[in-house]
Amino acid sequence: MRMDQIAGAELAPPEGEETPLPARYRAIRDHTEHLAAALTDEDQCVQSMPDASPAKWHRAHTTWFFEEFVLLPQLPGYEPFDPAFRYLFNSYYETVGARHPRPSRGLLTRPGVAEVGAYRAHADRAMTRLLPETTPQVRSLVALGLQHEQQHQELLATDMLHAFAQNPLAPAMMPGWREPPGAAGPTRMIDCAGGIVEIGHGGPGFAFDNETPRHETLLPPYRLADRLVRNGEFLAFMQDGGYRTPTLWMSDGWAVVQSEGWTAPLYWREDERQGWRQMTPAGLLALDPDEPVRHVSWYEADAFARWAGARLPTEAEWEAAGADPRLHERDTHVWQWTASPYTPYPGFRPPPGAIGEYNGKFMVNQMVLRGGSCVTPPGHARPTYRNFFHPDRRWQFTGLRLAQDR
Repeated sequence: MRMDQIAGAELAPPEGEETPLPARYRAIRDHTEHLAAALTDEDQCVQSMPDASPAKWHRAHTTWFFEEFVLLPQLPGYEPFDPAFRYLFNSYYETVGARHPRPSRGLLTRPGVAEVGAYRAHADRAMTRLLPETTPQVRSLVALGLQHEQQHQELLATDMLHAFAQNPLAPAMMPGWREPPGAAGPTRMIDCAGGIVEIGHGGPGFAFDNETPRHETLLPPYRLADRLVRNGEFLAFMQDGGYRTPTLWMSDGWAVVQSEGWTAPLYWREDERQGWRQMTPAGLLALDPDEPVRHVSWYEADAFARWAGARLPTEAEWEAAGADPRLHERDTHVWQWTASPYTPYPGFRPPPGAIGEYNGKFMVNQMVLRGGSCVTPPGHARPTYRNFFHPDRRWQFTGLRLAQDR
């Protein structure tokens, strides 16, 4: 069951059709509200760690994006809902100005949930006036804003999952959620030819700036697993002393294992009577050994791959495999860690102004993930998408696919 099925929202148009921009805007904005509808006002104020944000803040920040970058410069006479929101809901745009500290977003009990809803409605009414008559430049900004909101829809889900995992009641963020069906085993290694390949976005349709420019790269022949690593396989790694064997780990990763006391993926809980269970969007469920492992860091993924006699694929290997019908679970379960550091493609240039802060300034000390997850909004993932996180982060739906040299 995917994210759109929880809320009943129609986010992706039928194949071969393009949803008109006003309708797409309305569908994506409504989907954010569907996700928040299962939460109480108290839920929406919680910030369980500095990396996470309250659901209320996600709803407000995505509205701030449209107000700041579309409505204020493009709609004559537009009046901001509240000038103070420019400070409260800016995320990291230095060009725009000062902002409330990220680790303290959970202290913003005001404005309340209802006022944030009124803020969203205020901006939506203005966008409804603007959208029918737009220039290509404005359409491009709106497209970016909608992709940005979809990113925050996934973050809203993962941030609330982290918050609810701290609650002894283990409440459900998405009642009725179930992991999508996976590919039947056993796992097979697929031969990939390599050679000179092109990667990166170079055609029609939306792409973030970090997906460009399209360029050639040389790949030696390699093998790629036809499906993702399973919970049962990761449990075997644990039982074989994977978290106690320093030779499997990068030095920084081993230091994190020691300092944080990691012994299992995030959200795994062992019960003497019920065995292993896992916190999910539907609450605490029994661990299914044949589901893809999720909520592992790059350090854990890399250590597991070494234990399994394999390695993580590079992002170029992952993308070059393309639509090979032998490969399964490309974007349906978890984002897949790669061996590639998050750096600019050859010839990359960020756009001018504040929009140029969207991706480029984060291209250091992070690792690339490819694919998509079961909480990625439908229509948002694509083969060239470059997700990225620091190698110790685990609260996203992150897993792995193995690769080998040939």
